[in-house]
Amino acid sequence: MTLTTASDTLPVITGMGVVAPNGLGRQAFWEALRSGRSGLRPIERFDAGDYPVRIAGEVTDFTVAEHIPSRLIPSTDRSTQFALACSDWALADAGVVPTEMGEFDGSVVTANALGGVEFIQHELQSLWSKGPRHVTAYMSYAWFYGVNTGQISIRHQLKGPSGVVVTGQAGGLDALGAARRKVRDGRRYVVTGGADAPICPYGIAAELTTGLLSSETDPSAAYLPFDRRASGHVPGEGAAMMIIESLWAARERGATQIYGAITGYGATFDPAPDSGRPPTLDKAIRIALGDAGLSAADIDVVFADGAATTSGDSLEADAIVSVFGPRGVPVSVPKTTTGRMYGASGAIDVVTALLSLRANEIPPTVGSRELVAEHAIDLVTALRSTPLTHALVLARDSGGFNAAVVVSRLN
Repeated sequence: MTLTTASDTLPVITGMGVVAPNGLGRQAFWEALRSGRSGLRPIERFDAGDYPVRIAGEVTDFTVAEHIPSRLIPSTDRSTQFALACSDWALADAGVVPTEMGEFDGSVVTANALGGVEFIQHELQSLWSKGPRHVTAYMSYAWFYGVNTGQISIRHQLKGPSGVVVTGQAGGLDALGAARRKVRDGRRYVVTGGADAPICPYGIAAELTTGLLSSETDPSAAYLPFDRRASGHVPGEGAAMMIIESLWAARERGATQIYGAITGYGATFDPAPDSGRPPTLDKAIRIALGDAGLSAADIDVVFADGAATTSGDSLEADAIVSVFGPRGVPVSVPKTTTGRMYGASGAIDVVTALLSLRANEIPPTVGSRELVAEHAIDLVTALRSTPLTHALVLARDSGGFNAAVVVSRLN
């Protein structure tokens, strides 16, 4: 199936902005993915010598004063600064100028998993060391999961109905699903994506409680999904924002580019681990395929969640095989070059999928070499050129959230 005659109401992506550990901006990020250039490195933002986790996907080339107005810097967490920069770039990339459109034409839907953890840490340190008079009033909102949506909407005067999604690692896909609904309901355009910035003592300490982080000290061996040596994931920071609008709206305003369409979305929630009932990632995949009007045979590549734990990888591989058959579709985890970016993870995987469709190239899963044969998946470990029309993006969270999104190229 190809989208040669698409409905005017089809939700399409016309702009994107990326802040990632291996590149700022769409083009730099894509070139890093193609070449397998990793952004995983020893933590530099603080002394991690006493922490069991010492490798992270840090953004080292983002100078906040170059991207954010000085008046906003004292009142925003690092994750919000990433989100603001990405939304600026996405709107510019799409050629959308909010001031030239109706004030209620635009909405914002973002995902965030951890809140403004670095901002929280700073204010707690002020409270403990100096007293309550030294806690800034900005603390009342800068920590909040929804602050990125609020700051983007204020900055660009987007007064349409907006929201935030908090579903952990699945949030980036769920935000895109919510944004798609707004476009289908008549909203002219939506800024959507996710952002998180957990690379600080408080953020790492909180994530250590999950038992899912890798303690490997070699960056090249720290994050190895579907590998026999897998020992957990590497935390990453960053953001990805996209502009989603209907095909009609994009054409009506003379959009110069369309990266692709969001043709399918599905979400499920796993039963309690002790319930005796099976997980439901495979169901989310089938819902997304059905929503897109596609069969498993129509999907050209799967961008997997890549938990890099024995149980998580087995669960995901089983779900993929149950839908596509053994080694029935190429599978890749390009975020082995960025780490798992929490609320931004699914959004940046959608950006990856759209750029892959455009280039007819699948970027590799970096580092995974000793593959688990029992998984029976076709894991892409080197850049692969192949015709691509439809891609499936998966996301899971240890809290039980599953999401799947189908993106398709327009002909």
